[in-house]
Amino acid sequence: MSTSAIDAQDATAIQAATTKVAVCDRSFWGRIRVSDVDRIRFLHNQSTNDFQSRKPGQGCDTVMVSSTARTIDLVTAYILEDAVLLLVSPSRRESLIQWLDRYIFFADKVQLTDVTDDTATFSLIGPESDAVIKHLGAGAIIGQPDGNHLVLDNQVIVAVGSGLATPGYTLILPVAEKEKLWQQIIELGVVELSDRAWDTLRILQGRPAPDAELTDDYNPLEVGLWQTISFNKGCYIGQETIARLNTYKGVKQYLWGIRLNAPATVGSAIAIQDEKVGKLTSYTETTDGYFGLGYIRSKVGGVGLKVQVGETEGEVVDIPFVSHQYPE
Repeated sequence: MSTSAIDAQDATAIQAATTKVAVCDRSFWGRIRVSDVDRIRFLHNQSTNDFQSRKPGQGCDTVMVSSTARTIDLVTAYILEDAVLLLVSPSRRESLIQWLDRYIFFADKVQLTDVTDDTATFSLIGPESDAVIKHLGAGAIIGQPDGNHLVLDNQVIVAVGSGLATPGYTLILPVAEKEKLWQQIIELGVVELSDRAWDTLRILQGRPAPDAELTDDYNPLEVGLWQTISFNKGCYIGQETIARLNTYKGVKQYLWGIRLNAPATVGSAIAIQDEKVGKLTSYTETTDGYFGLGYIRSKVGGVGLKVQVGETEGEVVDIPFVSHQYPE
């Protein structure tokens, strides 16, 4: 995935998201409502995180994986009183509903509903997001863990977490409330962050995206999504492969950030002295230069490593959204 040269408006919005507060309309992302009595058990068995230990008002990031633990999507789940609401990547909305539906068996009491068109999603991003949340009447959520959420009188869900590594909040609301709430936020002086600027930020921070970092070629440990994986919750799709990789320290490649000296092309080989050690999966240009994400073989090293990306030189750097530490 590639984002080309950044314009002044995007640069201003990225600066606001980093130092003050910006708002991004993520309504084109998918929203799937999972309801009925078996919903928690069902999701517990279909993805990497632990749903059964979580209560209404809580949430988590989780990864949907294939039976061989290849990544399908990084999903944020919000546990409501009567359902679980899944926020999914735009390109995975339809395929995830079909994929989940395949695993609902005759006796399972689980209902899947695509509520994307009936709802909207905004992300508030930046260290000054708290002031906006207070103004909206959701101050009680400030300081709570990521994924925790409350529901306002107008049915707006306010959840901790911006969807990026930067602090912030995610709002999920009835589509009828969209225009009014957006105007309310903009009138507070919040800067609008475009989809393109969001993509630049997600690359700089290392949030993986479908068809780029999340594909049939990679598993969640290679991506570095440790925070989404429960190693003691028991059986789920892909669990055996993930457990084996963890037990035998078998992760062969990791996702890293790469600070580049010049433009590069997604798909380019990453090499050290003519030996291919990985592949560039995303690329963006910023006011500070050129930046990419790529998988690099774990045996060759990590932060500080000097690499060749196509015709360009680069240096491997940390990205805050992911982690390559085995959990203690």
